[in-house]
Amino acid sequence: MAAQPSRIVAIYPGSFDPITNGHLDLIARGSRLVDRFIVAILRNEAKKPLFSVEERIEMLKEVVRPYPNVEVGAFGGLLVDYAAERGANLILRGIRAISDYEYELQMALMNRRLRPEIETAFLMASEAYSFISAHLVKEVASLGGNVSGLVPPSVEARLKGRCQQRGA
Repeated sequence: MAAQPSRIVAIYPGSFDPITNGHLDLIARGSRLVDRFIVAILRNEAKKPLFSVEERIEMLKEVVRPYPNVEVGAFGGLLVDYAAERGANLILRGIRAISDYEYELQMALMNRRLRPEIETAFLMASEAYSFISAHLVKEVASLGGNVSGLVPPSVEARLKGRCQQRGA
């Protein structure tokens, strides 16, 4: 009898503050490659997030609804520990530029040292989204710029509202 292929459970970590169309593109592409895909929001209040973890979970759940194998969660502490708790055997990271690769390579090597059974894979950003970062989106929005096309429409509405609140 042939061995059953093992299930691939990927975890895609980030702050997602806010989720961008670049993130969503990676989720759409990555979720087609695996059996289960977990979007994991890092709890890091030191970063002074624009949206609370709960708000980010809500926004993410809304935009990933079309992808049946995608789940959303949040974690604090080491990513590899959370990945192991959730049964993930793959960490998926997006790469926009060579500068991303240098940082991500260091993280992947440390994660391998901590949990050698969990692999890391990189997906190149789609060209249309290679310049987008959550930081830049927040900066443009805070200065009253147009962020349509950079974030999902539901996120755009919340982002505009939050920036108006902060500016008042």
